[in-house]
Amino acid sequence: MGFTNKYRSLDSRKVLTFILFTGFIWSLMHVQWSQDLIHPGGLQALFQFFIALLHPDLSIDTLFLALKGTWTTITYAVTGLCLALVIGIPCGIVASGTLVYSQRGKWILIGVTRFLLAFFRSIHELVWAWLFVAAVGLSPMAAVFALGIPYGGILGRIYSELLQDVPRPPLTALRTTGAPEWKVFWFGRVPMALPDMLSYTFYRLECGIRSATILSFVGLGGLGHRIQMSLDDLAYQQVWTYLYFLISLVIVIDIWSSLVRRRLTE
Repeated sequence: MGFTNKYRSLDSRKVLTFILFTGFIWSLMHVQWSQDLIHPGGLQALFQFFIALLHPDLSIDTLFLALKGTWTTITYAVTGLCLALVIGIPCGIVASGTLVYSQRGKWILIGVTRFLLAFFRSIHELVWAWLFVAAVGLSPMAAVFALGIPYGGILGRIYSELLQDVPRPPLTALRTTGAPEWKVFWFGRVPMALPDMLSYTFYRLECGIRSATILSFVGLGGLGHRIQMSLDDLAYQQVWTYLYFLISLVIVIDIWSSLVRRRLTE
């Protein structure tokens, strides 16, 4: 008994901190300090880059390319999120185990579905993008699938946990009225979990905007492609124009998410 209490007294956060600190020290020991850590011209280029922040390129041609790249990025992000919802909603419901009555079948379905979701989200969207570009070429479908598959795995896992973690008393009250389990799910679990599910979905849309921008570096078009071309030409003023459009997108989605969540909780 004393051994058990002593074992339980170990704070897992302290153990994790010790492991991370040890890894950090080990990494520092393997840095080649004798070599140049910074490119000789890097500081000057960095200074020029941040100076351009105050003077973005606002020419008609650049703004047109920024709007075109923004539309492409939004299209990839929204379409990819729609595919992620097609994967995540049904898989999340199954993985939550809330509509399965047989205990044996429940654990089998949960295990298989969670393994599938883990497989989807364990591979980064950039890796999926390279795979689909190799399979179908530089097609918009490559970007959509590259976003939709891993995001579907993430959404499915989060949805399953949100559906499981709803308060029990309202569900028990519904069951005492004789409501079948599907009605308990639809009129009990879903309304209580919906605000958090929507909030996380909007967060994933925000992440999708950023991921779609990164995927553009593969050559699929969008803001990332424009940023890459401008960086190659050392046109930092154009880079900041595209970055300002990207920042504006994220802010708009954040405001939209707050308004939707507020209306649901009022």
